[in-house]
Amino acid sequence: MNSLRQAYGNTLVALGKENPNIVVLEADLGKSTMGGLFEQPYPDRFFEMGIAEANMASVAGGLSLTGKIPFIASFAVFTTGRCYDQVRTGVCIPKLNVKICGSSAGLSDFGDGSTHQSIEDIATMRVLPNMQVFSPVDAVQTEQIVRYMADHPGPMYIRINRNDLPIYTDPAQPFVPGKLYALTEGKDVAVFATGVMVSKAMEAAQLLQKEGIGVKVVNVPSIKPIDKEAVVEICGSVRGIVTAEEHSVIGGLGSLIAEITSTRCPVKLQMVGLEDTFGTSAQDYDALLESYGLTAEAVAKAARESLAAV
Repeated sequence: MNSLRQAYGNTLVALGKENPNIVVLEADLGKSTMGGLFEQPYPDRFFEMGIAEANMASVAGGLSLTGKIPFIASFAVFTTGRCYDQVRTGVCIPKLNVKICGSSAGLSDFGDGSTHQSIEDIATMRVLPNMQVFSPVDAVQTEQIVRYMADHPGPMYIRINRNDLPIYTDPAQPFVPGKLYALTEGKDVAVFATGVMVSKAMEAAQLLQKEGIGVKVVNVPSIKPIDKEAVVEICGSVRGIVTAEEHSVIGGLGSLIAEITSTRCPVKLQMVGLEDTFGTSAQDYDALLESYGLTAEAVAKAARESLAAV
């Protein structure tokens, strides 16, 4: 188990040494996002903007026009909600080189409730033209994606979990935007999962294996772009499809896979995610995931239902 937030902050520090154009902007949450780690080694390139996310996005746009590569961070609900107009109009329309980190994404800020939990950020970011959207599975992939973001131009958004997650990424396997990463092989059901739900899908695959059901677990760290032909090919190799995400089923990964497969794959799709509801507070993360049906058992049930519909 490793911290995605720590990986984000450590990678920025390493990038700061490699590239003097890297700058970091925070909105009073640098200790939580771990972007604040950048301040001590590079105080002249770290900007504390206070609780003013819209201003932070606008300043980042201006910095990018001077050749800087700004990374802005806050909780995901704030970097995609409070400054949506600035991101849309001031960053995406002119295709500025601004990198956005949505930390404590999904329900992972379990103690602070619906106001601090982002169950719609994938939807709001992927609908924006020119925006790339990433959702790493673990700390290793977080580092890979942050490095990709720094090395390539254009608006980009990375969604990061607040809690430690298991490692599934081989450091020797490079991150390629759009690529799908199969973690298991199976000919019955394909589970397209992202973020914390990859680990739940892996657990579900073990449960279903005992029932003689083969599951192909596919990690989807790149929401936009995505290799559509690879999605269709995978769907054509199985009898059932499931999507699993810590996000609303409206506009997220499930919607994306449905958009791709609706006219090209006859296989029945089942979605595991939040059903048109906000989050709430809880005493621990696992209890909250269980309350909203974001569990291995829920993924396994969806897989069985997908097969039953054949």
